[in-house]
Amino acid sequence: MALPAALSGRLTLPIMGSPMFISSGLELVIAQCQAGVIGSFPALNARPASLLADWLDRITEENASFAAANPDATVAPFAVNQIVHRTNDRLEHDMDVIVRHRVPIVITSLGARPEINDAVHSYGGIVLHDVISDEFARKAIEKGADGIIAVAAGAGGHAGTQSPFALVEEIREWFDGPVLLSGAIAHGRSILAAQAAGADLAYIGSAFLSTVEAIAAAEYKQMIVDSRAKDIVYSNLFTGVHGNYLRGSIVAAGLDPDNLPHSDPSIMNFGSGGNASAKVWRDIWGAGQGIGAIKENLTVADLVARFKAQYDEALQALARKTPRPDTVGQPA
Repeated sequence: MALPAALSGRLTLPIMGSPMFISSGLELVIAQCQAGVIGSFPALNARPASLLADWLDRITEENASFAAANPDATVAPFAVNQIVHRTNDRLEHDMDVIVRHRVPIVITSLGARPEINDAVHSYGGIVLHDVISDEFARKAIEKGADGIIAVAAGAGGHAGTQSPFALVEEIREWFDGPVLLSGAIAHGRSILAAQAAGADLAYIGSAFLSTVEAIAAAEYKQMIVDSRAKDIVYSNLFTGVHGNYLRGSIVAAGLDPDNLPHSDPSIMNFGSGGNASAKVWRDIWGAGQGIGAIKENLTVADLVARFKAQYDEALQALARKTPRPDTVGQPA
Protein backbone atom coordinates (compact mmCIF):
# COMPACT_ATOMS: atom_id res chain seq x y z
CA MET A 1 0.00 0.00 0.00
CA ALA A 2 1.30 3.45 -0.92
CA LEU A 3 1.86 5.79 2.00
CA PRO A 4 -0.51 8.75 2.41
CA ALA A 5 0.98 11.98 1.12
CA ALA A 6 1.15 13.36 4.67
CA LEU A 7 3.69 10.65 5.53
CA SER A 8 5.73 10.56 2.36
CA GLY A 9 5.48 13.62 0.18
CA ARG A 10 7.27 16.37 2.12
CA LEU A 11 9.99 14.80 4.24
CA THR A 12 13.75 15.24 4.46
CA LEU A 13 13.98 11.94 6.33
CA PRO A 14 11.41 9.30 7.28
CA ILE A 15 10.91 10.72 10.78
CA MET A 16 8.04 11.81 12.97
CA GLY A 17 8.91 13.57 16.19
CA SER A 18 6.88 11.95 18.95
CA PRO A 19 4.50 14.10 21.02
CA MET A 20 6.10 14.66 24.42
CA PHE A 21 4.08 15.86 27.38
CA ILE A 22 5.02 19.47 28.26
CA SER A 23 8.23 19.41 26.18
CA SER A 24 6.63 19.45 22.71
CA GLY A 25 5.62 23.08 22.30
CA LEU A 26 5.16 25.43 19.38
CA GLU A 27 8.85 26.16 18.84
CA LEU A 28 9.79 22.48 18.72
CA VAL A 29 6.96 21.47 16.37
CA ILE A 30 7.56 24.36 13.99
CA ALA A 31 11.31 23.71 13.95
CA GLN A 32 10.71 20.02 13.20
CA CYS A 33 8.36 20.77 10.32
CA GLN A 34 10.73 23.36 8.86
CA ALA A 35 13.61 20.88 9.09
CA GLY A 36 11.55 18.47 6.98
CA VAL A 37 10.37 15.98 9.61
CA ILE A 38 6.85 15.64 10.98
CA GLY A 39 6.41 17.56 14.22
CA SER A 40 3.79 16.65 16.78
CA PHE A 41 2.48 17.65 20.18
CA PRO A 42 -0.13 16.42 22.66
CA ALA A 43 -3.30 18.52 22.52
CA LEU A 44 -3.09 18.70 26.32
CA ASN A 45 0.13 20.73 26.06
CA ALA A 46 -1.91 23.73 24.92
CA ARG A 47 -3.17 25.03 28.27
CA PRO A 48 -5.77 26.31 28.84
CA ALA A 49 -7.81 24.46 26.23
CA SER A 50 -8.64 27.73 24.48
CA LEU A 51 -4.99 27.97 23.37
CA LEU A 52 -5.21 24.89 21.14
CA ALA A 53 -6.81 26.82 18.26
CA ASP A 54 -4.15 29.52 18.56
CA TRP A 55 -1.38 26.90 18.45
CA LEU A 56 -2.81 25.27 15.33
CA ASP A 57 -3.18 28.66 13.63
CA ARG A 58 0.39 29.65 14.43
CA ILE A 59 1.90 26.34 13.26
CA THR A 60 -0.01 26.53 10.00
CA GLU A 61 0.79 30.20 9.37
CA GLU A 62 4.49 30.03 10.27
CA ASN A 63 5.10 26.94 8.17
CA ALA A 64 3.28 28.48 5.22
CA SER A 65 5.31 31.70 5.54
CA PHE A 66 8.55 29.73 5.79
CA ALA A 67 7.67 27.66 2.72
CA ALA A 68 6.83 30.81 0.73
CA ALA A 69 10.10 32.46 1.70
CA ASN A 70 12.11 29.28 1.06
CA PRO A 71 10.62 27.64 -2.04
CA ASP A 72 13.35 24.98 -2.17
CA ALA A 73 12.89 23.94 1.47
CA THR A 74 11.13 20.77 2.51
CA VAL A 75 8.41 21.67 5.00
CA ALA A 76 6.73 18.68 6.63
CA PRO A 77 3.16 18.44 7.97
CA PHE A 78 2.35 18.24 11.68
CA ALA A 79 0.37 15.97 13.96
CA VAL A 80 -1.65 16.32 17.15
CA ASN A 81 -1.83 13.59 19.79
CA GLN A 82 -5.10 12.83 21.54
CA ILE A 83 -5.27 10.80 24.76
CA VAL A 84 -8.39 8.72 24.14
CA HIS A 85 -9.06 7.78 27.74
CA ARG A 86 -11.78 8.56 30.24
CA THR A 87 -9.37 10.73 32.25
CA ASN A 88 -9.10 13.22 29.38
CA ASP A 89 -11.98 15.60 30.01
CA ARG A 90 -10.85 17.79 27.09
CA LEU A 91 -11.25 15.16 24.39
CA GLU A 92 -14.53 16.42 22.92
CA HIS A 93 -13.43 20.07 22.94
CA ASP A 94 -10.05 19.32 21.42
CA MET A 95 -11.52 17.11 18.70
CA ASP A 96 -13.85 19.93 17.69
CA VAL A 97 -10.85 22.23 17.31
CA ILE A 98 -8.87 19.59 15.40
CA VAL A 99 -11.71 19.04 12.94
CA ARG A 100 -12.22 22.78 12.38
CA HIS A 101 -8.52 23.19 11.66
CA ARG A 102 -8.31 20.06 9.53
CA VAL A 103 -5.21 18.74 11.29
CA PRO A 104 -3.54 16.44 8.74
CA ILE A 105 -2.40 13.73 11.17
CA VAL A 106 -3.95 12.74 14.48
CA ILE A 107 -2.18 10.33 16.84
CA THR A 108 -4.45 8.46 19.24
CA SER A 109 -3.21 6.88 22.46
CA LEU A 110 -4.64 4.77 25.27
CA GLY A 111 -7.86 3.88 23.54
CA ALA A 112 -9.18 3.33 20.01
CA ARG A 113 -12.58 4.86 19.26
CA PRO A 114 -14.31 4.70 15.87
CA GLU A 115 -16.00 8.08 16.34
CA ILE A 116 -12.60 9.77 16.73
CA ASN A 117 -11.35 8.12 13.54
CA ASP A 118 -14.55 9.07 11.71
CA ALA A 119 -14.19 12.70 12.77
CA VAL A 120 -10.65 12.89 11.35
CA HIS A 121 -11.63 11.07 8.17
CA SER A 122 -14.50 13.53 7.63
CA TYR A 123 -12.07 16.16 6.34
CA GLY A 124 -9.45 13.84 4.84
CA GLY A 125 -7.05 13.53 7.78
CA ILE A 126 -5.36 10.30 8.85
CA VAL A 127 -5.22 8.59 12.23
CA LEU A 128 -2.18 6.77 13.61
CA HIS A 129 -2.70 4.74 16.77
CA ASP A 130 0.16 3.86 19.10
CA VAL A 131 0.34 0.31 20.42
CA ILE A 132 2.67 -1.96 22.36
CA SER A 133 1.44 -5.27 20.95
CA ASP A 134 0.08 -6.92 17.83
CA GLU A 135 -3.22 -7.49 19.64
CA PHE A 136 -3.74 -3.77 20.20
CA ALA A 137 -2.67 -3.03 16.63
CA ARG A 138 -5.38 -5.32 15.27
CA LYS A 139 -8.03 -3.68 17.44
CA ALA A 140 -6.96 -0.20 16.30
CA ILE A 141 -7.22 -1.07 12.61
CA GLU A 142 -10.55 -2.85 13.15
CA LYS A 143 -11.87 0.38 14.67
CA GLY A 144 -10.77 2.50 11.73
CA ALA A 145 -7.23 3.74 12.35
CA ASP A 146 -5.18 4.28 9.19
CA GLY A 147 -1.80 3.33 10.58
CA ILE A 148 0.10 1.98 13.55
CA ILE A 149 2.84 3.40 15.75
CA ALA A 150 4.63 0.38 17.19
CA VAL A 151 6.03 1.42 20.58
CA ALA A 152 8.67 -1.19 21.30
CA ALA A 153 11.08 -1.90 24.14
CA GLY A 154 13.38 1.00 24.95
CA ALA A 155 11.04 3.82 23.90
CA GLY A 156 10.88 6.88 26.11
CA GLY A 157 7.83 7.51 28.26
CA HIS A 158 5.05 4.92 28.01
CA ALA A 159 6.57 1.92 26.26
CA GLY A 160 6.15 -1.77 25.67
CA THR A 161 8.53 -4.65 26.29
CA GLN A 162 8.64 -6.38 22.90
CA SER A 163 11.62 -6.31 20.59
CA PRO A 164 11.08 -3.88 17.71
CA PHE A 165 11.88 -6.66 15.25
CA ALA A 166 9.27 -8.97 16.76
CA LEU A 167 6.59 -6.30 17.08
CA VAL A 168 6.93 -4.92 13.55
CA GLU A 169 7.17 -8.41 12.03
CA GLU A 170 3.92 -9.54 13.66
CA ILE A 171 2.11 -6.42 12.49
CA ARG A 172 3.50 -6.70 8.96
CA GLU A 173 2.19 -10.27 8.66
CA TRP A 174 -1.32 -8.88 8.17
CA PHE A 175 -1.08 -5.10 7.74
CA ASP A 176 0.41 -3.32 4.71
CA GLY A 177 -0.54 0.21 5.74
CA PRO A 178 1.58 2.86 7.46
CA VAL A 179 3.74 1.62 10.34
CA LEU A 180 5.98 3.83 12.45
CA LEU A 181 8.49 2.38 14.90
CA SER A 182 9.43 3.81 18.28
CA GLY A 183 12.13 2.53 20.60
CA ALA A 184 15.72 3.72 21.19
CA ILE A 185 16.04 5.50 17.83
CA ALA A 186 18.55 8.33 18.15
CA HIS A 187 20.96 7.82 15.22
CA GLY A 188 20.72 7.75 11.44
CA ARG A 189 21.67 4.06 11.46
CA SER A 190 18.67 3.33 13.66
CA ILE A 191 16.33 5.16 11.27
CA LEU A 192 17.56 2.96 8.42
CA ALA A 193 17.24 -0.12 10.65
CA ALA A 194 13.62 0.77 11.40
CA GLN A 195 12.90 0.80 7.68
CA ALA A 196 14.78 -2.46 7.14
CA ALA A 197 12.68 -4.05 9.90
CA GLY A 198 9.49 -3.14 8.03
CA ALA A 199 8.53 0.29 9.35
CA ASP A 200 7.87 3.25 7.08
CA LEU A 201 9.02 5.96 9.48
CA ALA A 202 10.99 6.25 12.68
CA TYR A 203 9.16 7.77 15.64
CA ILE A 204 11.71 9.74 17.67
CA GLY A 205 11.32 11.42 21.04
CA SER A 206 14.35 11.63 23.36
CA ALA A 207 16.74 13.03 20.76
CA PHE A 208 14.36 15.94 20.11
CA LEU A 209 13.75 16.32 23.82
CA SER A 210 17.40 17.28 24.19
CA THR A 211 17.19 20.05 21.56
CA VAL A 212 17.32 23.78 22.15
CA GLU A 213 13.68 24.25 21.08
CA ALA A 214 12.17 21.68 23.45
CA ILE A 215 10.35 22.97 26.52
CA ALA A 216 12.38 21.17 29.17
CA ALA A 217 14.54 22.23 32.08
CA ALA A 218 18.21 22.68 31.28
CA GLU A 219 18.95 20.00 33.89
CA TYR A 220 16.67 17.58 32.09
CA LYS A 221 18.36 18.15 28.74
CA GLN A 222 21.80 17.80 30.31
CA MET A 223 20.81 14.57 32.05
CA ILE A 224 19.87 13.12 28.67
CA VAL A 225 23.28 14.04 27.30
CA ASP A 226 25.07 12.61 30.35
CA SER A 227 23.08 9.37 30.60
CA ARG A 228 23.16 6.05 28.80
CA ALA A 229 20.85 3.05 28.41
CA LYS A 230 21.82 1.75 31.85
CA ASP A 231 20.34 4.90 33.36
CA ILE A 232 16.80 4.15 32.15
CA VAL A 233 14.29 2.70 34.63
CA TYR A 234 11.07 0.95 33.56
CA SER A 235 8.18 1.49 35.99
CA ASN A 236 4.41 2.02 36.18
CA LEU A 237 4.57 3.91 39.47
CA PHE A 238 4.17 7.40 38.09
CA THR A 239 1.13 7.11 35.81
CA GLY A 240 -0.22 3.59 36.20
CA VAL A 241 1.19 2.64 32.78
CA HIS A 242 4.71 1.25 32.39
CA GLY A 243 7.21 3.67 30.98
CA ASN A 244 10.92 4.49 30.82
CA TYR A 245 12.37 7.22 33.00
CA LEU A 246 15.75 8.74 33.81
CA ARG A 247 17.30 7.20 36.91
CA GLY A 248 18.79 10.53 37.96
CA SER A 249 15.39 12.22 38.11
CA ILE A 250 13.99 9.42 40.24
CA VAL A 251 16.88 9.72 42.68
CA ALA A 252 16.44 13.51 42.79
CA ALA A 253 12.81 12.98 43.75
CA GLY A 254 13.95 11.01 46.81
CA LEU A 255 13.02 7.56 45.47
CA ASP A 256 15.07 4.39 45.09
CA PRO A 257 14.99 3.51 41.37
CA ASP A 258 15.89 -0.10 42.13
CA ASN A 259 13.01 -0.59 44.56
CA LEU A 260 10.03 1.27 43.16
CA PRO A 261 6.57 0.07 44.19
CA HIS A 262 3.99 -0.85 41.58
CA SER A 263 1.03 1.41 40.88
CA ASP A 264 -2.55 0.29 40.44
CA PRO A 265 -2.97 0.24 36.63
CA SER A 266 -6.70 0.97 37.00
CA ILE A 267 -5.84 4.42 38.34
CA MET A 268 -4.17 6.15 35.42
CA ASN A 269 -2.68 9.60 35.75
CA PHE A 270 -1.60 11.38 32.56
CA GLY A 271 -1.35 14.96 33.71
CA SER A 272 -4.63 16.08 32.14
CA GLY A 273 -5.53 17.97 35.25
CA GLY A 274 -4.67 18.47 38.91
CA ASN A 275 -1.49 19.61 40.58
CA ALA A 276 -0.40 16.13 41.62
CA SER A 277 -0.26 14.81 38.07
CA ALA A 278 1.55 17.89 36.81
CA LYS A 279 4.14 17.53 39.55
CA VAL A 280 4.77 13.86 38.72
CA TRP A 281 5.41 14.61 35.06
CA ARG A 282 7.53 17.65 35.85
CA ASP A 283 9.86 16.00 38.33
CA ILE A 284 10.15 12.47 36.94
CA TRP A 285 11.72 12.72 33.51
CA GLY A 286 11.01 10.27 30.72
CA ALA A 287 13.61 9.15 28.17
CA GLY A 288 14.37 6.17 25.97
CA GLN A 289 17.26 3.72 25.90
CA GLY A 290 18.76 5.34 22.80
CA ILE A 291 20.11 8.32 24.73
CA GLY A 292 23.67 7.00 24.63
CA ALA A 293 23.83 8.36 21.08
CA ILE A 294 22.97 11.90 22.24
CA LYS A 295 26.18 13.78 22.99
CA GLU A 296 25.15 17.44 23.00
CA ASN A 297 22.20 19.80 22.93
CA LEU A 298 21.65 20.80 19.30
CA THR A 299 19.05 22.85 17.49
CA VAL A 300 16.42 20.81 15.67
CA ALA A 301 17.88 21.85 12.31
CA ASP A 302 21.35 20.67 13.32
CA LEU A 303 20.01 17.41 14.76
CA VAL A 304 18.08 16.59 11.59
CA ALA A 305 21.13 17.45 9.49
CA ARG A 306 23.19 15.08 11.64
CA PHE A 307 20.57 12.36 11.26
CA LYS A 308 20.66 12.89 7.48
CA ALA A 309 24.44 12.56 7.32
CA GLN A 310 24.37 9.44 9.51
CA TYR A 311 21.52 7.94 7.49
CA ASP A 312 23.28 8.54 4.18
CA GLU A 313 26.53 7.11 5.55
CA ALA A 314 24.67 4.02 6.78
CA LEU A 315 23.10 3.54 3.34
CA GLN A 316 26.52 3.73 1.71
CA ALA A 317 28.02 1.33 4.23
CA LEU A 318 25.19 -1.13 3.65
CA ALA A 319 25.72 -0.95 -0.10
CA ARG A 320 29.41 -1.80 0.39
CA LYS A 321 28.54 -4.76 2.61
CA THR A 322 25.77 -6.19 0.46
CA PRO A 323 27.11 -8.74 -2.05
CA ARG A 324 25.91 -8.65 -5.65
CA PRO A 325 23.58 -11.56 -6.52
CA ASP A 326 26.11 -12.99 -8.96
CA THR A 327 28.81 -13.21 -6.27
CA VAL A 328 26.82 -14.95 -3.52
CA GLY A 329 28.46 -18.25 -2.67
CA GLN A 330 31.64 -17.44 -4.59
CA PRO A 331 35.00 -17.64 -2.80
CA ALA A 332 36.35 -14.34 -1.54
